[in-house]
Amino acid sequence: MPASSSPLLFALPAVSPVSPDVSSPAKSSFWHRRILGPIRAQLTHGVTPDKIALTFAVGTACSLLPFLGFTSLLNLGVGLWLRLNQPILQTLNQILGPLQLVLILVYVRMGEKIWGAAPVPLSVSTLVHSFKENPGAFLQRFGWTGVHAATAWLLSVPLIVAGLYYGLRPLMRRLSRGAAR
Repeated sequence: MPASSSPLLFALPAVSPVSPDVSSPAKSSFWHRRILGPIRAQLTHGVTPDKIALTFAVGTACSLLPFLGFTSLLNLGVGLWLRLNQPILQTLNQILGPLQLVLILVYVRMGEKIWGAAPVPLSVSTLVHSFKENPGAFLQRFGWTGVHAATAWLLSVPLIVAGLYYGLRPLMRRLSRGAAR
């Protein structure tokens, strides 16, 4: 496949071996090299600005699933189903890992309020110890906690997707116009 039609996010630009590109600064910023540059490259390779905005929106929602170890598979499956850019989805998933950890407890507490359940005392050490000791007992003890978290997450997904999609779409369109010049 020629480099110009590569669907990859981090495709290398074509560079002439004879003359260096003197129009760009010797050192561009990390933000430009790793974020804006690849997005602009996608926009010049036939990926629409709306599709990139949708990829960011859906990828963010999937990456915040309150269950550790499942977000990569969820992003892969949803990305294949909706034909979204996998490198963007998986990169976003890795970037949002710390936020996912913080939001697990938020989703648990929101779910407990939705279900009218009493708050379950949670700590990372208790969860890890309980799971290692007896996975079956862990599921029995914390199964409803997972249901509570999943409920809150499911209710937040449409808000996350709509907010990010409609918020990012104008920005992606602007970047697309700038990349086309």
